Amino acid sequence: MTPDALQSYLQDHIPLSRAMQVCVEAITPDTLTLQAPLAPNINHRDTVFSGSASALAILSAWSLVHTRLTAEGLKARLVIQSNTVHYDRAIAGTFQSTATLADPAGWPRFVALFNRRGKARITVVATLTEDGKPQDGSKAASSP
Repeated sequence: MTPDALQSYLQDHIPLSRAMQVCVEAITPDTLTLQAPLAPNINHRDTVFSGSASALAILSAWSLVHTRLTAEGLKARLVIQSNTVHYDRAIAGTFQSTATLADPAGWPRFVALFNRRGKARITVVATLTEDGKPQDGSKAASSP
């Protein structure tokens, strides 16, 4: 899936991504990076609203699993089961979230279990950055 195709999909199916002005920065087999500007995600302190930061992290984690499943030719109802975010500092500008699998070697087991049972669970780690500086680590468990 190309970045443009994913961005269109997100805007068409997840309206919050359009409101946040989320842009797909990069997709590789192992990582996926989304970006959003400060203006539509601002809070009363002129920094990124924590809900927007969390939403971008969740969206990047969801998108990574979605694109990987799509590449495998699998259709699934993808659900974020849980997420945890730790905020280390305020974000005062354009911010990014890069998602990776917590255990990349676990992907084949995830796919096999999904094919066998119709559902599976995998942990994705999304790291928020501003100007390339890590902001936090957040985990979102994704299970179709």
